Amino acid sequence: MLRSFKEIFAVVRKQETKTIAVAVAQEAEILKALWDAQDMGLARSILVGEQKKIESAAVDMGMPLQRFTIIDEPDPNLAVQQAVALVREGRADVLMKGLIGTATLLRAVLNKEKGLRTGRVLSHVAAFEAPGYDRLFLLTDAAMNIAPDLQRKVELIKNAAMVAHSLRIAKPKVAPICAVELVNTEMPATVDAALLAKMADRGQLPGVDLDGPLALDNAVSPHAAQCKGIVSPVAGKADILLAPSIEVGNVLYKTLHYFCPGVKIAGIVTGARVPIVLTSRADSHEIKLHSIALSLLLDPKA
Repeated sequence: MLRSFKEIFAVVRKQETKTIAVAVAQEAEILKALWDAQDMGLARSILVGEQKKIESAAVDMGMPLQRFTIIDEPDPNLAVQQAVALVREGRADVLMKGLIGTATLLRAVLNKEKGLRTGRVLSHVAAFEAPGYDRLFLLTDAAMNIAPDLQRKVELIKNAAMVAHSLRIAKPKVAPICAVELVNTEMPATVDAALLAKMADRGQLPGVDLDGPLALDNAVSPHAAQCKGIVSPVAGKADILLAPSIEVGNVLYKTLHYFCPGVKIAGIVTGARVPIVLTSRADSHEIKLHSIALSLLLDPKA
């Protein structure tokens, strides 16, 4: 099991070097993360965007651009399309969102003729290395799927499990997060969690252990689970937290980001032909670097 981003870096360095296509790359924190990724031997990059702005951002940081390939495309929509085309043509292995809205990027990814569709659901998976937690854990979905129904939650679990398997977690423990740990028909998320648990029991969710409903404390704290008398292979040991809605996932993500000093974060989108590095424009270059490393670890064919 890979328990830290440092361990992810070490594994990725030993792999065949991959190439990242960056859509609308003229942003300082992105360029810094790509520079670090190349400096660490993680990946090469192709920067698609307005060359003058890319060069200006690099000059402001004192960063030479000789090590990067730049494709000059001032139009943001065309830059996104070109970055996606690089992946379709096999010239890049990972797509990265630059200084462009998520919706614009995803429109190009989901284009039936020229995109990167696979038939699978696209979902956001975040990875966290939190002080006091002895391993990485994953959260889905904090950015894309607004109010997933039961079947959509199954797809989110499958995508997150693929990421967990890339972290060498043989059988990830999945906790559908609810407000309480008991089924309450007035709380639909608890009903979905119980149904997912039964599906897992009957082999409909292979490759994972899943139990629920579980409140957040019961999912990640053995002490909390013990105090409430919860006996479960997942309680207190969750590898994957399944949020019941985008509001819960997004608030949890940003709470960890802004209120937990020392936490390390990555965010990617899975379900497309290749991993997509999808971070906020407000995210630091460190979060972008961690996201790059996580994307390079994945085998999209898994």
